[in-house]
Amino acid sequence: MKLRLILAAAAALGVFPSAALAQSSGGQFSGQGGEAVFKNVCQACHLTGGVGYPGAYPALAKNPKLAVAAYPVTVVVNGFNAMPPLGRMLNDQQISDVVNYVRSNLGNTYKPTTTPADVAAARR
Repeated sequence: MKLRLILAAAAALGVFPSAALAQSSGGQFSGQGGEAVFKNVCQACHLTGGVGYPGAYPALAKNPKLAVAAYPVTVVVNGFNAMPPLGRMLNDQQISDVVNYVRSNLGNTYKPTTTPADVAAARR
């Protein structure tokens, strides 16, 4: 619990460079492309290379839970445990792009098969 509070405070103070760039006007991120979304939104907690922080933020690198694309889509849209729901901050294309990026990079070798339609279905 203490670690989560420390990391949240560090992000709020701009200790993580990407945290300050994550939001554009209106509470929505305007960046495009999976790598841009990862670096400006996800990397603040999951760290460079998606290595995560044990006990606080899971590693996305070499993560077997990403084998089924619906899992990361659902987590990004709705949140899970310490992961906040980002469905209001990111549009369907951005979520599709970042899920495909994470699944096919960071030591993961899953095919980038997620579409914006898959994300729209997860929102329902």
